[in-house]
Amino acid sequence: MKSRTSIALAAGCAAGLGVVSLSHAASAEQQEQCPNTEILGNPLVYFPYPPGLIPPDLCSEVRRVQREGDVIFKEALAEWRALPSPVLNGQPPVLEGVGYQAVALLGKLENYDRSMSVGKDVACSFCHMPYVGFTGPIPSIDLGPVAMPGSMHFRWGKRKPQSYTYSPYFPRLQYNKVLKAFFGGNFWDSRSTGYKLGSPDAEQAQHPPVDPDEHGFPDTACIAYRLSHAEYRPLFELVWGDGSLDIKWPPDTEAICSTPEGAAVFNGSRNTLHQHMTGSSWGTPPSDEIAMPVALKSDDRAKANNVFDHWGQALNAFEASANVSAFSSKFDAFLAGTYTLTADEQAGYDLFRGKGNCNSCHLDARGTALKSDQTDTSSAPGGAPLFTCFGSANEGLPRNPVIPFYYETKPDAFNYTPNPAGFGFKDLGVGLFLRSLSGNNPNTDWISYAPSVDGQMQVSSARNAAMTPPACPNFQRAFFHNGYVKSLKELVHFYNTRDVFAYPVQSGHCPPRTIEKVTCWPEPEVKNNIDMTTGNLGLTDHEEDLIVIFLGTLTDGFTTPYPDADKYAGNCLPPTALSPPPPPVSAAPFPLDLTPPPL
Repeated sequence: MKSRTSIALAAGCAAGLGVVSLSHAASAEQQEQCPNTEILGNPLVYFPYPPGLIPPDLCSEVRRVQREGDVIFKEALAEWRALPSPVLNGQPPVLEGVGYQAVALLGKLENYDRSMSVGKDVACSFCHMPYVGFTGPIPSIDLGPVAMPGSMHFRWGKRKPQSYTYSPYFPRLQYNKVLKAFFGGNFWDSRSTGYKLGSPDAEQAQHPPVDPDEHGFPDTACIAYRLSHAEYRPLFELVWGDGSLDIKWPPDTEAICSTPEGAAVFNGSRNTLHQHMTGSSWGTPPSDEIAMPVALKSDDRAKANNVFDHWGQALNAFEASANVSAFSSKFDAFLAGTYTLTADEQAGYDLFRGKGNCNSCHLDARGTALKSDQTDTSSAPGGAPLFTCFGSANEGLPRNPVIPFYYETKPDAFNYTPNPAGFGFKDLGVGLFLRSLSGNNPNTDWISYAPSVDGQMQVSSARNAAMTPPACPNFQRAFFHNGYVKSLKELVHFYNTRDVFAYPVQSGHCPPRTIEKVTCWPEPEVKNNIDMTTGNLGLTDHEEDLIVIFLGTLTDGFTTPYPDADKYAGNCLPPTALSPPPPPVSAAPFPLDLTPPPL
């Protein structure tokens, strides 16, 4: 095991060569000119991908999203400076007057702060921008790789970023023994359970910072360290108390926090999925030295842990605010009686809660008959429905073979291999989490349920599924956890015809005279626990279109402008409708041409 001194020396020597981490080495240059072919020649750039897999406009699109996030970050700084000083008053003490705004504004600043990553180049917002309902903001990625690249270039995650909108309303993860199903949690696999903070959404915010394929910090204390140097530190201490960031940092903290999680100097990754796939003792808790390489004394470690909790709570406040979860759609106006659905919207709504069977999972909270002899004749739902049941389901999606994670079978410059299993990896969703192979299961009672939920992914809210930048109604989006589906029309068609046009093939290998995603659906990635309430709905092509039209009524920004929805600064792509199938890719490991495509 390397000593902390060895870690610091290794990082220091690397820094002298300009390679403390790829992100650290390239971040200053990337901020201006994103890695080009010459930088890709640097051995620190991780590129085990076959030609054509990574979009050729990746670097320019990364720069664009960074610029957009920087604009919003500067606006949030101005909002903070204009905020009247709240008065701490009462027992328990409350920031009277603008305390609510202060906490949400702190979360907004955290969300758009690029320094909250190992290379100071990836903010939370990089994968979650407002003009697409706080999910992935790069059209070429939605059309292709789906997952987003992290701060360690170019490690990619294994799933499409989920939307922030309405995620704060998901309850703590629980198992209902009567219904024999899990409800609640955050993430596609529900691994953010809420067991500690009581809020799955707040705990969700704690995962990406230390995910080796996302923000890449090797220690949760790095969040506290970067916050202690943030321009908005006074706001954090206003909300969470004077001195909350007064931590005695070891001199090697910056070097450690600039070296990505998974680096060999940390004796490997804490990522249990990686440890399992490499055959290490993934069931054994890591030592403190591996899990917490920043050598803090116990009282300072406790402070850093509290800061990390407060980090998540502030982000939760931002996501629960009207900045993100606005309840400002046509449908909300319809509920309030200030908007009448058009004939097509109403027809789509009738199909949504009828023949299309969408409402069985994306609940609209329709009215209730209070007496046994009453019939529910309500014309509108009650309350403000979230259009989710908070549960999970295996919809029988085919594997998406163009997700870069499948090709990350070789070690990078830090001797970290994101996915040793390659195409042998099968995304079991909730079952993966319950086995502690994607996140860590805090409840031993749940482990036995893993086989019954293999393949299940969280039922997201249908709200904002149709959101696009106001100037780009044809913005390319992707849907489901693996982004296999590329449009809402395609999504409804999948639910409608999955079992009608089912073929025992992998994506890219549909039979002659069939069209993938039109008259051919490849076999499911996970074949057990498939939800059979959909797959052969008998909808006509026009009825599919009507459901898509109705989904458009769930887009926020109708009653009031959606905050920062106008920040998209990229090009608009033509509509994909039923997009062509991805290029044929073998569903098994094969020799890769490691020559990177021009960027």
